[in-house]
Amino acid sequence: MDLRTSDWAPPAQLASLRTRAFAVGGVATVASVIGLFMDRGQFFSSYITAWIYVLAAPIGMLGLLLINHVTRGAWGVIARRVFEAGARSLPVMALLFIPVILGLREIYVWADPDVVAHDALIQGKAAYLNVPFFLGRAALYFLVWTGLALGLSRLSRRQDEDPDPAIAKRMAGLAAGGLVAFALTLTFAIFDWLMSLDPHWFSSIYGVYYFGGAVLTALSVLVVLMLWLRRFEPMSEVLRPTHFHDWGKLMLAFTMLWAYFSVSQLIITWSGNLPEEVPWYMARTSGMWRIFPYLIIILHFFVPFALLLSSDLKSDSKRLASVAVFILVMRFIDTYWQAAPSMHIEQWHWLDLMLPVAIGGLWFGSFISLLADRPILPRNDPFFDEAVDHRG
Repeated sequence: MDLRTSDWAPPAQLASLRTRAFAVGGVATVASVIGLFMDRGQFFSSYITAWIYVLAAPIGMLGLLLINHVTRGAWGVIARRVFEAGARSLPVMALLFIPVILGLREIYVWADPDVVAHDALIQGKAAYLNVPFFLGRAALYFLVWTGLALGLSRLSRRQDEDPDPAIAKRMAGLAAGGLVAFALTLTFAIFDWLMSLDPHWFSSIYGVYYFGGAVLTALSVLVVLMLWLRRFEPMSEVLRPTHFHDWGKLMLAFTMLWAYFSVSQLIITWSGNLPEEVPWYMARTSGMWRIFPYLIIILHFFVPFALLLSSDLKSDSKRLASVAVFILVMRFIDTYWQAAPSMHIEQWHWLDLMLPVAIGGLWFGSFISLLADRPILPRNDPFFDEAVDHRG
């Protein structure tokens, strides 16, 4: 295969994958709407958890896209189209944010005037935690993320037509400044959407904690998708064990990073022993939640950590994809443990599982549509030949 003359058209099989994703997401959406009429409060509680869980994939892909343009590397050139499609799918997540807006009072206690009137601590935060400001910030976050995604994708498309090295430098410059904007907006977004579910509690490292999990989610989706793409041309001619090995090393690194921030947050809360902070952990270590910390410690950290230490496993795409699927399951359990106790959820509900399928199916179908509308590899990237011939 001539690397420079190939058009690197995406495989036609992506169309069937997109159809299946939309079909699964559509059926789950219909079932979820029925659940809305059966139990409105439960629907919105389950929805915010599912939405935050699915959001991690495009957010993580945007973060990895920015990082790779700044640092370069074969792992990012091969995966760039996946990251770009994921980043460009963020407007879809903005549309899927509409049910959150409609259910603000059911989801966030600070949005209920009756609750605020009897809570002095929330009253003290009212200048920040109020509906108009909340919605304005959400719009700003999505504008920044979408601007970064479209800006980098536009330059990437131009690079497909023009091999001028200056285009790569422009992308690197945009990504360098974009990383700062991305870090700030993501931190405040997670404060707003996840941490404020319990407005009495706060953690200054909650944003980086979420980002570590988001990158793990994005890498897991990447590995599973690349295993599937490896069955078809042109990716069957390109993907090598060394590419999966690189992604496996990143999964190991971000597993440790996620665990580091998780433990750091616990240690800070434990040492501070403040009445506003300790109840957050107490609610998550009692009742039905008692087993969750053990599941997360053992299955979200120790098991993936031990498996990903193996160089042979990281080079074996099928085994690595199995670990990636396992991590995706654990990412949902961790997100559920983070969010649900703040909304006083005391038992599982079928909507807790149906809504991630609904939102995930709709997002994944949109993501695949975006992936299919461009060449699957950036052939004029300065590091393209090195990336395709990557030997580790």
